[in-house]
Amino acid sequence: MKNIIYIIITFGLMINYQQASGQDEAYIIDRVVAVVGDFHVLQSDIEQQYLQLKMSQPYIPEGIKCDILNYLIEQKLLMTQAKIDSIEVSASQVELSMEARLNNFVSQFGSEEEMEAYFNKSIYDIRDDLRKTMREMMITQQVQQSIVGDLKITPSEVKHYYSQIEKDSIPYIDSEVKIAEIVAYPPLEDDAVFDVRERLLELRKRIIEGESMSTLAILYSDDPSATSNFGEIGFRNKNELDPAYADAAWALKEGQLSKIVESSFGFHIIQCVERRGERVNTRHILLKPKISATAKGKALEKLDSIRTRILEDSLTFQIAAIVHSEDEDTRANGGLVVNPMDQAPTFKFDELETKDYYTVREMKVGDISLPYETTDDNGQLCYKILKLISKTEPHRANLKQDYLLLQNMALSKKQNDAMNSWYAQKKKRTYIRIDNSFEDCDMLNNELTEIQ
Repeated sequence: MKNIIYIIITFGLMINYQQASGQDEAYIIDRVVAVVGDFHVLQSDIEQQYLQLKMSQPYIPEGIKCDILNYLIEQKLLMTQAKIDSIEVSASQVELSMEARLNNFVSQFGSEEEMEAYFNKSIYDIRDDLRKTMREMMITQQVQQSIVGDLKITPSEVKHYYSQIEKDSIPYIDSEVKIAEIVAYPPLEDDAVFDVRERLLELRKRIIEGESMSTLAILYSDDPSATSNFGEIGFRNKNELDPAYADAAWALKEGQLSKIVESSFGFHIIQCVERRGERVNTRHILLKPKISATAKGKALEKLDSIRTRILEDSLTFQIAAIVHSEDEDTRANGGLVVNPMDQAPTFKFDELETKDYYTVREMKVGDISLPYETTDDNGQLCYKILKLISKTEPHRANLKQDYLLLQNMALSKKQNDAMNSWYAQKKKRTYIRIDNSFEDCDMLNNELTEIQ
């Protein structure tokens, strides 16, 4: 339960009690419900977290407000220690973290307007609230790191931890695979590129002469989302976009139309819709050069030749990937594919791209697939050959196959125990006063000496 509360609070979803409830309840005057050293916890702090939890969880355990208050008290204990240790974070660090979190919110809501309507606050108020939350979170993380950062876990501790786990609680590990790939792109032919540029020049001319770019994006753009967003991609930071696209977009004034821009997605014309601080909303039309059968044949022939040499033992898959693969992300690793979800070199089957899944499921360890057609992360057509490096069968976690997983679990428990011990000791040495309205919170009353 503490993990649930932690996630909700650290995400910084600040909602005014009356605004979030959306009900005509009697106005509740905010008040201090707990004092922790030089810090205090407000009733509204608890209520807003409770309401957010209600919106995100189908079942709310009884006594959850006691858990929330306890969590907030522990956060204030960390802030008290930060004050003693003179731990602080720079304004620039806070600003970067706040903007990143704000952009995440905007992307979840779809627009700033929808986010403002949901919180019933202006973007400026949301930014101020989020700035305070991020500052406190960054400071408390530093304090926690100073407490548990040097903790290590030994092999004997891992074994002991594993022996104490009830059998039904041992994690179940789905089948996982490790794969490597060699990628080839059909070469772009001059005629196809020329045709795309000519079409974009014609569309650009029509827009300048007064036609709606939104309508033309729906009719002609190769971006599949254009039919729903009219070519408008929404407010983005520069680092969220393809570098070539971003450079062109940031050079535009509002309403201005770019020249033809080549990115990793294809060729664009871009229009700046609106600027807001460090973020820009743009509209674009994307066209991709048509890939001829001849170009596809060249990519297939290249991979067929590489595969033959590997099977004849005149070339290893790893060296072939480093020398011949056209995928920048994997060739430096000898073709090894990294899971973007956790940066691990393994995938559960349902985490694989569809065509990769249908290829890998028929392979045995050590097999090298025939070349097949697919698309990359940018939607560009390409061809691959895969090597299945390893495959595990579904099983309960064990020390032989899943030592790193169990090691991390054991270390996490050790760190959690250390933090709980620190909180218990800190509560004994810190002035803490809790309002009588929380006198039924057994957990708090057992740990704290209440001063009224």
